[in-house]
Amino acid sequence: MIDHLPPLLVVLPIVGATLPLVAGLLTDRAGWPITTVTMLVHAPLAGLLWWTVWTDGVVEYAVGGYAAPYGIELVVDGLSATVVLLVSVVALGLLAYARRAGPRSNTFSSMYLLLVTGLTGMTVTGDVFNLYVFLEITGLAAYGLVASGREGSSAVAALKYLIIGTVGASLYLLGVGYLLAGTGTLNMADLAGTLGTEAAPYDSTLVLTAFGLVVGGLTVKVALFPLHTWQPDAYANAPDTVSAFISALVSTVSAYALARLLFSVFTVDFLTAVPAARWALLGLASVSIIAGSALAVAQSNVQRMLAYSSVSQFGLVVAGFTIATPVAVVGATIHLVGHAIMKGGLFAATGIIERRTGARSVRSYAGMGARTPLAAGSFAVLALAMVGVPPAVGFFGKWYIVVGAVESGLWPVVVVLLASTLLTLAYFARLVERLYFAEPTIREGEETAVADGGESVSTGMVAVVVTAAVLSIALIAGVPVLDSLLNETLPPLLQR
Repeated sequence: MIDHLPPLLVVLPIVGATLPLVAGLLTDRAGWPITTVTMLVHAPLAGLLWWTVWTDGVVEYAVGGYAAPYGIELVVDGLSATVVLLVSVVALGLLAYARRAGPRSNTFSSMYLLLVTGLTGMTVTGDVFNLYVFLEITGLAAYGLVASGREGSSAVAALKYLIIGTVGASLYLLGVGYLLAGTGTLNMADLAGTLGTEAAPYDSTLVLTAFGLVVGGLTVKVALFPLHTWQPDAYANAPDTVSAFISALVSTVSAYALARLLFSVFTVDFLTAVPAARWALLGLASVSIIAGSALAVAQSNVQRMLAYSSVSQFGLVVAGFTIATPVAVVGATIHLVGHAIMKGGLFAATGIIERRTGARSVRSYAGMGARTPLAAGSFAVLALAMVGVPPAVGFFGKWYIVVGAVESGLWPVVVVLLASTLLTLAYFARLVERLYFAEPTIREGEETAVADGGESVSTGMVAVVVTAAVLSIALIAGVPVLDSLLNETLPPLLQR
């Protein structure tokens, strides 16, 4: 039974995604209950899989009974089990938000579960082509969810996302083709054993090209600068539930996939043998950290500011994975998990504030702390956690990454990492100050002129935001557990 958990976690949301479409022949109100029941089963199974990896080690499953390298293998270690659990818990929690915030159509529910399928599949697969398949499922579902908004801007943002996302996926697939041509296999473990040998030396043109293509394709999905241009429009124009969902998970799982290829396919030996590849990726991550923060400071729209913040934060995560010491990788994983909770909560909070007051811009947030106390308070906590104020989880993730960079002697990266905290403070402190220390400025035509008692907000919506704020602090209790779990799994990957 335990060995069948990885495929079950993929198949379950696929089956669940078909049910709202069938039920749509009878009623248009079946989507949310079906999605909720599906995720109520999915989340405990993800928790059981995480516990199994914690107690018994890596879980492997050969699809159809065909062993690798000829069959598709699903592999779950400490890193992937943590991401699977994160996907399941966040997807379940946001359903309480979606109950009132919408969208409420059956097609939305099907796409929601299809996105869960893609994200879960990306996390558990041990095959680089199968990763592409789930990457495309994730992309198609995400495009549809962004387009589910009622305004034309949602469709335009989804089209832009589709075009750029397709380019990224195509680059990745081309890189997979180069790997297959050079090694004759698509299995990650077999690839790791073949790369670096006489058949496919690390410094060969084929291997270097494959690395550039697959990494380039995934950095589009992660939205590192300057490949981020799809993200601000997608986040700002999607429905509130969708913004919270994709901001929390889509780039998160793409960053995980990048880490998985670095450690399980190319391995740290490749980064050591080809230092230009490591420095190129570190340089891209560093530029993303600085540019994302600078662009966030320049924004007047809060949701676009949060989107550019993600560009910066994922630069931090990719830097941690590229440093590739156990300490740095643990820090990157902590920040990956923490960012998902914090950024999803921040987008959900902006949705509540907008529904209650109409406020969308930084200026219109003046005095909103008194009008929406729980949402504004949660927003402030999450913002400070994102900055890295202790004892929030954001502090521990950044601290581990910085320690890893110091241990590796990467001092330019250390400077960028430390500067990122000040840059993050620059745009989040401005918002917190507006919420609590600025007088409301109500002028004709401004968003702050919306009358009191705007759209209704449910208890479930508020509970989701408050829970995210609490978790941004409470997750520090899990840092030692995650550290121990990853260190049991990561040394074989980091010391090949």
